Amino acid sequence: QLQASGGGLVQAGGSLRLSCGTAGRTFNSLVMAWFRQAPGQEREFVAGITPSASSIDYTDSVKGRFTISRDNAKNTVYLQMNSLKPEDTAVYYCAGRLFRVSQLEGAYAHWGQGTLVTVSS
Repeated sequence: QLQASGGGLVQAGGSLRLSCGTAGRTFNSLVMAWFRQAPGQEREFVAGITPSASSIDYTDSVKGRFTISRDNAKNTVYLQMNSLKPEDTAVYYCAGRLFRVSQLEGAYAHWGQGTLVTVSS
């Protein structure tokens, strides 16, 4: 039920904004997160945000460059990605769960289909 979009090809130093929305009525109660999976690597946590945005967490490699936010009226979570690097190239997934932000992939019950981000050097 989660639909991610906004991926594409961008040069190093550029920006992209990913979006993830759902038509479901439970969005406002979900912790939302972004994960990514680079070729040949395991899926990793990128950022997470609680329903009221009172708690936000980032993986160290994106701190200061990426910003996660949400608009509960639009049932949408965003990932603003600035100062992109080639190592940010990956398929980005949005995910949802209840209660608190977790960096563990297995903690999330709801997943989107992924959107590809390619950063050229």
